[in-house]
Amino acid sequence: MADMKAIQTRRILMSVFGVVICGISVGMFKHAALGVDPFQSLMSGLDAVIPIRFGTLYVLANVLLLSFALLMDRHKIGIATLINLFLLGYVAEFSQAVFASLFPALGIAGRVVLLLVAVLIICVASSLYFTADLGVSTYDAVSLIWSEKQKRIPFRFCRIICDLICVVLGAVLCRAGDVAVIGVVGIGTIITAFFMGPLIDFFNRNLAIPLLYGKQ
Repeated sequence: MADMKAIQTRRILMSVFGVVICGISVGMFKHAALGVDPFQSLMSGLDAVIPIRFGTLYVLANVLLLSFALLMDRHKIGIATLINLFLLGYVAEFSQAVFASLFPALGIAGRVVLLLVAVLIICVASSLYFTADLGVSTYDAVSLIWSEKQKRIPFRFCRIICDLICVVLGAVLCRAGDVAVIGVVGIGTIITAFFMGPLIDFFNRNLAIPLLYGKQ
């Protein structure tokens, strides 16, 4: 019983900590200004062609993804999903302001370093709250459910495919809406699209699972 309580406590802490540092990494991405993550590139494309406020559009897109997750696997929706919806944006906004204050005039080398650190942090963060299994973000739920349902394609490849679809759609929609693709899709977008899946899988096996259950 004590072990179960300890594991449950670790799951909650991993979920909260994972979402918080994920928000910090998003702020780092934005300050680096070398391309947003794949889901944000899709949202930027939708914003270019759908004439409603971005905040409303973001909520509607997440409601659609939430509906998909609830229909396919309600287990993926939990406390981390709610924390993601209501906390991540504010953490990202605050962290971007902090990095802008600390590093107001980053050169290209500094921006690249900040980007690489952000990629590493977002992968660790995602691994922590994936493994805690108390819910994931609505976008993360798509590749997780897909990999678990069909069982033939590993998660890391499902994530790469989902990310690439978002990047391509985002770029096409930006062009259709006469919005510059550069700045929305950049080196940061490409790195996250190709490497987030494998890196999250690596941190799942070598960090998050041992942290939750012990090395055995």
